[in-house]
Amino acid sequence: MEYRRFDNTIVARIDKGEEILDQVKEIALKEEIKLASIQALGAISQFTAGVFKTEEKNYLANEFEGSFEIVSLTGTISTMDGEFYAHLHISAGNEKGEVFGGHLNRAVVSATCEMVITVIPGVVDRRYSEEIGLNLFQF
Repeated sequence: MEYRRFDNTIVARIDKGEEILDQVKEIALKEEIKLASIQALGAISQFTAGVFKTEEKNYLANEFEGSFEIVSLTGTISTMDGEFYAHLHISAGNEKGEVFGGHLNRAVVSATCEMVITVIPGVVDRRYSEEIGLNLFQF
């Protein structure tokens, strides 16, 4: 991975074989990011995406392997109990144009991933909501 920071914007290239969430965390910790939005595209060979089942308050994970293009990768960096927290969603299409997606748990780059991180000055922490079953923004 390589990246460059331009004021409040970071442009990153995540390389073949690297796991996207690991690289996001590395950038966030190195750059001391507490709040940001993320957008990305690229190609991946493996990914796990979850769907939150609201009534059961848990995630169903779906694993995919093959040739996929990231149609959309979007999300946030924030904190929970003052520590790094990422919440990303992904949509990825296969060679037939079928698109799969959900909450990003894991994704391995097969060619490249181009990412733009927009750093927001400030901090928004998260707290677990018993009612919802998720870690929600706390203002």
